[in-house]
Amino acid sequence: MSIQGYPVIDAHAHIMPMRMIKPAPLAEWRRTYGAKTDEIRAILESPERVLAHLDSEGVDKVVCINYIARELFGFTEAVHDYVVELCRHAPDRLLPCGAVDPVASDDMGREAEDLVRRGIKLFKVHGVHAGYAPDDYLRDKPQMARMYAVAQEAGVPVMFHTGTSIFPGARSKYGHPMAIDDIAIDFPNLKIIMAHGGRPLWMAEAFFLMRRHANVHMDISGIPPKLLLNYFPRIEEIADKTLFGTDWPSPGIPGMRANAEALLKLPISEESKRKILYDTANGLLFGGK
Repeated sequence: MSIQGYPVIDAHAHIMPMRMIKPAPLAEWRRTYGAKTDEIRAILESPERVLAHLDSEGVDKVVCINYIARELFGFTEAVHDYVVELCRHAPDRLLPCGAVDPVASDDMGREAEDLVRRGIKLFKVHGVHAGYAPDDYLRDKPQMARMYAVAQEAGVPVMFHTGTSIFPGARSKYGHPMAIDDIAIDFPNLKIIMAHGGRPLWMAEAFFLMRRHANVHMDISGIPPKLLLNYFPRIEEIADKTLFGTDWPSPGIPGMRANAEALLKLPISEESKRKILYDTANGLLFGGK
């Protein structure tokens, strides 16, 4: 599987149960995709259709992003039943992502351990959609530290939403990447991924964190590839810490193949393209297999 001879991993795709999404946020999908929204929903309900979609887009592997956002989206712990079952059909190509809810959890450490036992390979921290800050363990949510400790011990990376969100009710202040500075210090062996590279306001902060901390990486999902060098003109310096991702099928995303082909047009080295499109994610998330 490849695009123009380059193997591709989409390290940030919302392979999720769209049936759970509340009508208000679902309207954002319908504004972008219209009648195709129901077609996308059907694809996401079927392992066979998901894999066929990857094949048609030339994508080898995908990270299936799921998280808990009860009030804004309607996503509950039931997303884990969905993603574990889906990824069971092709564990070499589909990587399951889940989350603990710092707002509602009574025992975040235990819940994190349960997710690891169930086979969740990546934790998602999405305070922008769920109403908390990633570093709230330093304030009123000390149990979050246990969640990070469990992930660190188990070798499970943690992905943080960084940057803004278009959805009504989203609290973008929780997407500031500098909260990750403390997390990287307090959990130096935790594998950290900043989703979206702080788009569109905090790219400089994201770049600083990647250069400062050996355990901090980023994905470039949600960033139009043609603008990538505007935001990260020194992207080649951090290519071995940068993961290609699309955010598909979020509203406004043209597609996996379209984004990969746009990235391949950038005036960067072949080595950097291979690292960003495949090698970095394959080593960090798929064990280099």
